[in-house]
Amino acid sequence: MHPNAATLRLAVLPRAGILADAILVLGGALFVALAAQISISLGFTPVPITGQTFAVVVVGAALGSIRGATSLALYLLLGLLGAPVYSEHKHGWHVFSGATGGYIVGFVLAALLIGYLAERGWDKQVSSSVSAMLTGSVVIYLCGNIWLHHVLHASWNTTLTYGLYPFVPGDIFKLYLAGVALPAAWKLVQRVKGAE
Repeated sequence: MHPNAATLRLAVLPRAGILADAILVLGGALFVALAAQISISLGFTPVPITGQTFAVVVVGAALGSIRGATSLALYLLLGLLGAPVYSEHKHGWHVFSGATGGYIVGFVLAALLIGYLAERGWDKQVSSSVSAMLTGSVVIYLCGNIWLHHVLHASWNTTLTYGLYPFVPGDIFKLYLAGVALPAAWKLVQRVKGAE
């Protein structure tokens, strides 16, 4: 190989890798934004049922710790800057600082943790991948309910009634659905990386 060709190849490959990572990060953020629009208000709580948690755990497991957390941080930032990516096309500081802001912060931490566990082999079987996703969901609930407790100035019993109990059955279903969907997500990630 000609020396100049080798130099050119070394110069282009890292950029191609960065481009693929950028596409995956942006795609993950948009996937969560789309899932956020699947939203059902329960009436008695400011926290709606959404498709976000499903998307967050899939993104974390499929993209890994760094890309997954970056993707969710981008989602958070887009909403803060005015893009209608939060549930019901909401956006802005007033949404982030309101009752559901803790869940959005929890999404970033959950994606980081799920991605970390996936990188250590927890994504090899449906049962272990669901366990990794469940661990991430606990982080989402922890951040969301601490934040909700602070915003509402409510008792812990009221906070958990508004921010945890109604969502557990649906989220268990979403975890198993995410475990089943994960192989398709891996294939999509590999196709993007293969297009480098």
